[in-house]
Amino acid sequence: MDAFLLSRIQFGANITFHILFPTITIALGWVLLFFKLRFNATGDESWMDAYRFFVKVFALSFALGVVSGITMSFQFGTNWPGFMETVGNVAGPLLAYEILTAFFLEATFLGIMLFGFRKVPNWLHTLATVLVAFGTTMSAFWILVLNSWMHTPAGYEVIDGVVHATDWWAIVFNPSMPYRLVHMLLASGLTAAFLVAGLSAYRWLRGDRSGGVRAGLRTGVFLAAGLIPLQILAGDMHGLNTLEHQPAKVAAMEGNWETRGNVPLVLFALPDEAARENRFEIAIPNGASLILKHDPAGVVPGLNDFVLEDGTVKHPPVAPVFWGFRIMVGVGMLMLAVSWAVSWRLWKRGEPGTVLAWVLVGMTFSGWVATIAGWYVTEIGRQPWLVTGVLTTADAVTRTAGAGMVWTTLAMYLAIYAVLIAAYVGTLFHLARKAGGKSASAPASAPISEGGERLAASPSA
Repeated sequence: MDAFLLSRIQFGANITFHILFPTITIALGWVLLFFKLRFNATGDESWMDAYRFFVKVFALSFALGVVSGITMSFQFGTNWPGFMETVGNVAGPLLAYEILTAFFLEATFLGIMLFGFRKVPNWLHTLATVLVAFGTTMSAFWILVLNSWMHTPAGYEVIDGVVHATDWWAIVFNPSMPYRLVHMLLASGLTAAFLVAGLSAYRWLRGDRSGGVRAGLRTGVFLAAGLIPLQILAGDMHGLNTLEHQPAKVAAMEGNWETRGNVPLVLFALPDEAARENRFEIAIPNGASLILKHDPAGVVPGLNDFVLEDGTVKHPPVAPVFWGFRIMVGVGMLMLAVSWAVSWRLWKRGEPGTVLAWVLVGMTFSGWVATIAGWYVTEIGRQPWLVTGVLTTADAVTRTAGAGMVWTTLAMYLAIYAVLIAAYVGTLFHLARKAGGKSASAPASAPISEGGERLAASPSA
């Protein structure tokens, strides 16, 4: 493999590792705020027990997200200098806004969330939770503004091969940004919901039936059950927006080679780019036309429209986009079934049962699978463009780093990431086991002072 392909794989590995952690913290901050507000309103220590456990999960996730984000920023210079040379006038300010309006809030007030509950007034601890949750969302906003602009650029002009901003309003609110932002925020909500439910179910299976475990379990399950229908609706709207602005990506997602009506919804196939056809296809007649055009006879663009007369291919690689989309949708349907089944059980009997609890444990990181699959669809589906219509990926790659250098650093990254992922997952379940051991002797509640502070700390504090 040449340096170009290796650089793409390396950046893909870095962003795959990085996105795991913001996907958790964006929504988990708001879940923590919910726990804190419920504690403030009811005085029930169960909510604070849930808060104290999951704020540790938040802190660990935040730390790994920061470290991996720094690695990605370095790669803009080492592997992709053409990116900043061409679009730095847009990308630079957007990344700066993310740091100034979001990261400082998170980094500043996270310490109060972690260590300040009994050291600062209750209102200040609550305010710190609000600001951290808000900061995580603002961070997602600015990053998704930049990413969306790279897919559907607007508000710019090109002078001597360099992009200059002409309308910041159009840049920020580019055509795909609202859809991409909502889709990602809901994905984060589902990721955090199943993480909270899965770790709580694990503690429940180990015999920890404390109020904090029940609060976390019910919150995670009911949140997932409520968000997944919204995600399906948002995904449909995002798909229609993508069809309008990036038809080649949609054609690859659907495995549709010819522009035509009555396009079937392909459930399974082996796309063959050499033969320009699908092998072993299993499909629902007219399904793709019905979903994308809301008309069974609707015309859907085909991949062959994006091949030039000289044979140059201007559409993305088909197989990874095709399968990534199906993995994302498949996991989403599984989330729907599991969250609704457990919600029904909790409503009827007040507990998940052993089988469904183990299912929740198995689904703890299901949000990661769906998010990564969807992210691959989005980013690979943009190829061969880095910034659609402005800068190709091949034009942005470094010309100085050889394949050997990129391969060496890629191997190092992969080894480190494998260790860190294993350590992260192991640490979360270790925290769950440790919390279970402590909470067995923890009182359900403690006296409350007039200011809302606990007069007696529980053993799990």
